[in-house]
Amino acid sequence: MTTPPPSAPSINPDEVAYFEKLAHRWWDAEGPFWPLHRLNAFRVGYLRARIGQALGTHADSERPLAGLRLLDIGCGGGILSESLARLGAQVTGIDVAGKNIRVAELHALGSGLDLDYRLESAEALAASGAQFDAVLNMEVVEHVEDLPAFLAVCGTLVRPGGLMVVATINRTWAAFLIAILGAEYILGWMPKGTHHWRKLVKPAEVTAGLGAPFTLLHRTGVRINPFNRSFHYSRYLGVNYMLVLRKGAA
Repeated sequence: MTTPPPSAPSINPDEVAYFEKLAHRWWDAEGPFWPLHRLNAFRVGYLRARIGQALGTHADSERPLAGLRLLDIGCGGGILSESLARLGAQVTGIDVAGKNIRVAELHALGSGLDLDYRLESAEALAASGAQFDAVLNMEVVEHVEDLPAFLAVCGTLVRPGGLMVVATINRTWAAFLIAILGAEYILGWMPKGTHHWRKLVKPAEVTAGLGAPFTLLHRTGVRINPFNRSFHYSRYLGVNYMLVLRKGAA
């Protein structure tokens, strides 16, 4: 019997159907999700350093995130969740696409990793009163409905003193030309229709949606070298960017 998908105001059925259709390709590093695989390898280093610095873990150890409870919202097939679990974190991954969760569970089983994957919305998890040391919204906020309400819900999932990390694409003409027209329609690096310009998110919209309890700790732009497909930090936030924010006082 198929488990019905979660229902929540932030969920766009068209977005769910799109990722359900691609779910079997999550772990194909040369398939449609190759940008996420390469981006993941890059951003894990960023998360390791920033979470470690802010929450006092041992960045130089083999398991620098040991003892921390992390939430990966929109975990997909588990690419990021598995990387964080290998660094010692206790990871909960949630997604609203059932096929994504099944793929993630099977891959984690084959990898010998203990991860808590759930077919659940952020709203439902927040209603349970759950809180985490860090909540990760990586390439998610540009796919949801009612962004301010979604961010407010996500904010309640962060414990006082904990972190929210957001990675997304800015709503600028540069982002339209590079991330949508270039990456999807000219170079074919991602399937056409992966992103919609009107749903891209400016940094100020992230901070406004999270509100006063959160203060910005760090931000960086992310750029890709089109010749070798490598990712690098950038001062320019006009295309891809990442934000790290802390909630209130510890």
